[in-house]
Amino acid sequence: MRILSVAALLAVALPAFSDDDPTRLFPDKSELKDARLGPPKDLNGYFPFHPPASKQAWDDRAAKVRTQVLVATGLWPMPEKTPLNPVIHGKIDRDGYTVEKVFFASMPGHYVSGSLYRPTGKADGKRPGVLCPHGHWANGRFYENSEANAKKEIASGAEKTMEGARYPLQARCANLAKMGCVVFHYDMVGVADSTAIPHRAGFTDAEAELRLQSFMGLQTWNSIRALDFLLSLPEVDPKRIGVTGASGGGTQTFMLGAVDDRPAVAFPAVMVSTAMQGGCVCENCSYLRIGTGNVEIAGLFAPKPLAMSAANDWTVEIEKKGLPELKQLYHTLGADDNVTAHCRPEFGHNYNQVSREMMYGWFSKHLLGGPAQVKEQPFTPIPPKDLSVYDAEHPRPKDELDAKGLRAKMTGAAEKQMKALEPTDAKSLAEFRRVVGTALRVMIGDELPQPDSLDVHKRAVEVKLADGVSMHLIAVGRKGQGDMVPHAVMVKGNPKGAVVWVHPNGKASLLQKGQPNPTVKALLDAGYAVVAPDVFQTGELTGRWPLTEAEKKAKSNRDETKFPVNTQFAGFTYGYNHPVFANRVHDILTSLALARDTGTTKRVYLVGWEGAGPWVAAARALCGNDVSRTVIDLNQFRFDRVTDVTDENLLPGALKYDGLPAFLALCAPGEVFVHNHAGTGTGKLSQAAYDAAGARDALKRQAEKAKPDEVIAWLTR
Repeated sequence: MRILSVAALLAVALPAFSDDDPTRLFPDKSELKDARLGPPKDLNGYFPFHPPASKQAWDDRAAKVRTQVLVATGLWPMPEKTPLNPVIHGKIDRDGYTVEKVFFASMPGHYVSGSLYRPTGKADGKRPGVLCPHGHWANGRFYENSEANAKKEIASGAEKTMEGARYPLQARCANLAKMGCVVFHYDMVGVADSTAIPHRAGFTDAEAELRLQSFMGLQTWNSIRALDFLLSLPEVDPKRIGVTGASGGGTQTFMLGAVDDRPAVAFPAVMVSTAMQGGCVCENCSYLRIGTGNVEIAGLFAPKPLAMSAANDWTVEIEKKGLPELKQLYHTLGADDNVTAHCRPEFGHNYNQVSREMMYGWFSKHLLGGPAQVKEQPFTPIPPKDLSVYDAEHPRPKDELDAKGLRAKMTGAAEKQMKALEPTDAKSLAEFRRVVGTALRVMIGDELPQPDSLDVHKRAVEVKLADGVSMHLIAVGRKGQGDMVPHAVMVKGNPKGAVVWVHPNGKASLLQKGQPNPTVKALLDAGYAVVAPDVFQTGELTGRWPLTEAEKKAKSNRDETKFPVNTQFAGFTYGYNHPVFANRVHDILTSLALARDTGTTKRVYLVGWEGAGPWVAAARALCGNDVSRTVIDLNQFRFDRVTDVTDENLLPGALKYDGLPAFLALCAPGEVFVHNHAGTGTGKLSQAAYDAAGARDALKRQAEKAKPDEVIAWLTR
């Protein structure tokens, strides 16, 4: 494709639409079928898994998804593992095992509490260890079913004993201990003894999003540290670690398996599904399931043994949707016998004795080398009040932090990590790019498209303007991605290069009284084509999202012109959909590919005007050497001024990774002119990166806003 032969792009050219906006390509908005203008995806969508056909393809895909999970949970790079300083006390004797009370610091000021079950008797070598996250049972580790409900469970066949029916969480741990496993049953945040931070509270504002601080991330970190604690016990075999939990505990089971290589066997109960993905803030966070879902995340455990139970809930179809694809993956990896799932539709959401015995058999086979059929043994429950880890002799730690205090600690630790990454030479610059560049690719969900990655969806006939200028209107998108980005391309004569022009007003900003504005005219006269997109939520890509029936009943005051974000917790939205900021960067990258692939030269330039400057900075950071020169109006923008989760410039993670200073640093050694940067704090890090790249003069900085002729002079020099 070449800019000067746009007519060859489609067999049929449509008339240009002329009204108050001569750049309009879609007079009928219904023709603009950009998938992003439809209802956003949410946790109740459909999340199929399509396993790659080869081991190499899976290895590549798994690495990408694992990195996405780590970034989403705020664990990229992994935080420092500070001393646990565990306290173990209050041993309670039972038949064949003991139960002890445990608490430790997963990070300074934040404590994980739980019950440690240890087998009695002599062992032949080290014992397997099992982690048991509990899920959303009332009071978690202290769960006590009523006698009346327990009788119903027994009558239904779900349970066989009153002890198991009333204390199913204790039953799981006690029987694993009787089988010979060391078991740690630990609290979710805000449940049982973990009371410093209420469950679902304290991590739902804009700053938490900007720093990727979430309940999901905190609980995943607690699971990693719980495993550290379990492995610190001298009797535990580090090569034989199992993890099992149900519901929210099932989420924690496959999340730990996705990010930590140490577990050897996993059994997430009643959670893995192509349907509902997890309804709590502790099961969601921004970026986590964009382009993926629980089945694939669970599949990151492959080829290690993975079994799942299902019930008459959102997991009911696992044997038809999810398991066949996981079996295909395991077959590709040569481990056919290492994955299974079984649904018992006669039972509701549960981890009942029927499911527990399935798990016992799986762990017996893969952790103990024993029989695959194991019956639950009788046990004597412990009154919940006797399981509490805190008492007069072991009071709550004085340095225990609430959400505000903990987040401040987390912020300080992340800033310390970023400071250590500041580039000083070529080697440290490469590491900075590996860490921060990788995070940015996840946050934007994109990079510069490869050649032949675009589809042309619509174009209009050439529009002749004054002074020999032609304007072509064209909509392009990525193959198979459902996007459709309108562009205006202006050409005069034989261009020697192309300038991608990004403005908050989109392609309409090219014109003044129906003709190229003076700045555009100067570029055209200098021999450059000008390519201007309507990036997401600008120009023709401005969408409307009418209120849902639920919102109408709740008398929501949501602005229907804004992308609809769940204001209770943005992770419910951005865990499944790219933010507006990311979509805009995506469209800029599409425009750069269009300019690169349709031009008579490989010289592509990029300009971000006014509020578009921050989007352009992020796009340029993802382009490598494919853009010759870039001019960015930083518009005196800082991410820490974003205080509303519905703000169009909210980019979850931006503050964690230093925002605009880091984006500019990633541009090194490319030629960049940054202006209007007063108060943005972008100087030190960006200059350090350019110095480390040996390209100090390639970065031009100007505190005040540059005039258009200054921009043109620098760009076309």
